[in-house]
Amino acid sequence: MNKKFKDFAEKYSNARLAIAISGGVDSVCLLHWAVECGLNVTALHVNHGLRQEADTETNYVVELCQKLSVPYQVFYWRDEKPNSGLEAAARDARYKFMTDWCQENDIDALMVAHQADDQIETFLMNLSRGSGVSGLSAMQAESYREGVKIVRPLLGVFRSELIKYCEDRGIKYFSDEMNDDENYTRVKIRKNRHLLSDKLGISDARILLAVENLSRAREALDSDVTARVRSVMYDDYALFSDSFLFDLPPDIGLKFLGVLIQTIGGNNYQPRLNSLVFALSKLKSDCKFTLGHCTVRRFKNQILIVPEGAKTSIRKKNEKIKRLQKRKTDK
Repeated sequence: MNKKFKDFAEKYSNARLAIAISGGVDSVCLLHWAVECGLNVTALHVNHGLRQEADTETNYVVELCQKLSVPYQVFYWRDEKPNSGLEAAARDARYKFMTDWCQENDIDALMVAHQADDQIETFLMNLSRGSGVSGLSAMQAESYREGVKIVRPLLGVFRSELIKYCEDRGIKYFSDEMNDDENYTRVKIRKNRHLLSDKLGISDARILLAVENLSRAREALDSDVTARVRSVMYDDYALFSDSFLFDLPPDIGLKFLGVLIQTIGGNNYQPRLNSLVFALSKLKSDCKFTLGHCTVRRFKNQILIVPEGAKTSIRKKNEKIKRLQKRKTDK
């Protein structure tokens, strides 16, 4: 078993954990390692009903959990499927099922089986989009979604090691045919990633090192931005002076704006970097626009961000803030 996973298991030895399992090699191996380390886990499986093999995979996951004496929960996505953005909708549905269950059952963390190859592919995909520090730091070992802690203990483990573990022990797993469909950018990167090493000498290990370095920069940036966001939030809106935004270094200003819009809009992700750059340019003068389920307004030297559809009177918001401050003073 991988030493990095053993270190993770030691850290979470007393935690109540859930594990997302699809039936693929990554999650099947993760489940076996969790059981081998004696972790307290419940397996969560989502059947999206999108492929002919879906029911077969679900039956296998159930049989595997029974064999390993692991409690399990199966969810079925029966909502109407969108005509576009199906992959993203399926991902959101999967996380919604699992995070809701974790909240209802007081789970300390949800384990997902993203591994080192996924991390490198994510980095390269975001690099192709011109992402900033957040995108280039790829997936975080620990993050939160819908208030649930998400942990990724395999980010330092390559898929080849997971495959070897399962095949050496005759452990069955499924392969998704979508993993070979080059209509998907991730698959194109997966099949051609070796060229970076073969032609340019840029190894997978070096890419992972770059991601780790960027992750440390992201953590420092996040800490600073979180403090700034808290200082301008009032209930479900933010109000601050233009200098509070434009006196910041550009990278911090963009991150600050992105976190505000993500928080107020109730989004899982921040707007993309090019959208934030455009928003920052508009906010240099009086304006009003929508972004990430928020309405953003600048009037004179003040900037207001509210949920989309909410009132945008800066004067009334200022009056409300004064009343709140007066109540605190009176107490």
